[in-house]
Amino acid sequence: MTTGPVAPPASSSGGSARPAASGKVPDGARGPGGGVPHGGPAGPGGAPGALRRRRLLRSAAGLFAVAFILTTAKLFVFPKRDVPAPVDAIVMFAGSPGRLELAVSLARFGYAPVLAVSQPTPDNICPPDTIPAVEVICFHPQPLTTQGESRWTAAAAAARGWRSIIVITSTTQDSRARLRLGRCYDGQIKIIPIDPPNRATWAYMITYEWAAMAKALVLQRGC
Repeated sequence: MTTGPVAPPASSSGGSARPAASGKVPDGARGPGGGVPHGGPAGPGGAPGALRRRRLLRSAAGLFAVAFILTTAKLFVFPKRDVPAPVDAIVMFAGSPGRLELAVSLARFGYAPVLAVSQPTPDNICPPDTIPAVEVICFHPQPLTTQGESRWTAAAAAARGWRSIIVITSTTQDSRARLRLGRCYDGQIKIIPIDPPNRATWAYMITYEWAAMAKALVLQRGC
């Protein structure tokens, strides 16, 4: 007589049979190098320490950018603006358009008996000496820079007894002019600035002034 397949003997404990443990770890549970990971999987940005460092760097960069913008605004866009008052002389530093017109206008209104105009190159205009009751002086600074203009102003003030002056310059040059003049001249200084004519000129002059200010603070610390 034909018999059916013989069933395997039941476990002595009465439970179902289990496969023997092989000691292997499934491939999906291994780390990137093939080893067994010690913790959970890393996040998309990497280890927590690296994430913290990146956040700190971003925060530092953001703070630096804010500080740079605020400093630029204070020094070169919204500097201290003095109110015109009678002085011993008006001194115009050479540069952007509009300065000469303002200097001549203040002289005509009687703010000073002397108008000194910086003329570092032949292209810089020297106004005619025709303003009533005002002496017009055109000078050639040495060197042909704000430092040279400040040195000339201090020397002329000492020779002529100027204890107060109005200086005409640009808005972006205001802070540097005060710094340069303060190192050479101990009298009263009122600076009346003229804004650059357009945005492109603003951008160029602010960039130039950052470099010139760094030079004045680091390389040329005297009069």
